[in-house]
Order: sequence, then structure tokens, then C-alpha cells
Amino acid sequence: MSHQDTEDVSVFADIEEGDTDVTQGRTITEADVTNFAGVSGDFNHLHTDEERMGDSMFGERIAHGMLVVSAATGLLWQSRTVEEREAVVAFYGMDELRFRQPVYIGDTIRVETEVLETREKPDGPGNGTVKNAVEIKNQRDQTVVSCEMTSLMK
Repeated sequence: MSHQDTEDVSVFADIEEGDTDVTQGRTITEADVTNFAGVSGDFNHLHTDEERMGDSMFGERIAHGMLVVSAATGLLWQSRTVEEREAVVAFYGMDELRFRQPVYIGDTIRVETEVLETREKPDGPGNGTVKNAVEIKNQRDQTVVSCEMTSLMK
């Protein structure tokens, strides 16, 4: 499909409240934590000091919460069809963000979504917004992060 073929793709009209999806999994690695610390500048001991964290309530280092959220957005992107990807105009916002459980190096996360609301947007770019309830879960089926994410869609 050429760029011109996907320019006019409209997916918004096909999205319905109650639609659900589950992504593939992704393991959070030592390299992920190290690279995220470098990119973000967040060298908090929770993520970088193995010795200190060994004596903490967590027992070991934990991944940055925003690393987990960022990896989740990547999983969501990868789970979309080409048409769905082309229909995304922008990430529009996030509400109700909660870090519910720690994510450890070696944990595998996946993302479960449910469409909460679609709202037409007659002005500006895109046809409307889609708000999803998002739960990021670990390999033990524990919700580690929850939030609502909204996308602007064609």
C-alpha cells in the first residue's frame, strides 16, 4: 500500500465502544532500564542501585513506571494493522494513570484495552477521538499500570 493509498484511510467510524484487544507480550530487560535511565535522566536508586534495592521493600531494582508505559504504547502500535496505524493522527492524552504493582527486570508485560468512548471531532485534524481503558499486566496476570489513553483518529 503506497503512502497515497493510506492517506485517506478512515478507521474511526469502525471503532465501537466496548471493543477490546490484547497485545503480545514484551519482556522488560536490563538494557531497557539502563537505556531509559540514560534517555530520561532518571537515575533514581529504585532503578539503578542494585545493592541498595536488595534491602528495600521491593527486594531488587524495579523498572521506571514511564518505561513500562512507553513499552506499552509500543506494544499497542505493533498490534495494529497498517490501516489502523495510518489512521492515528496523534496520541491525544492520558488520564487516571496509576502504578499499581512494581515491574521487575525480567517481567513480561502485555496490554489489554477496551474502548470507553468515541467522540466525533468535526474541527481540526482527524475524525474523532477514541478513549481506551488500558491495563498493563505482567506474566502473573497482575495489573501493574492502569490508565485511560485517548488517540486522535482519522
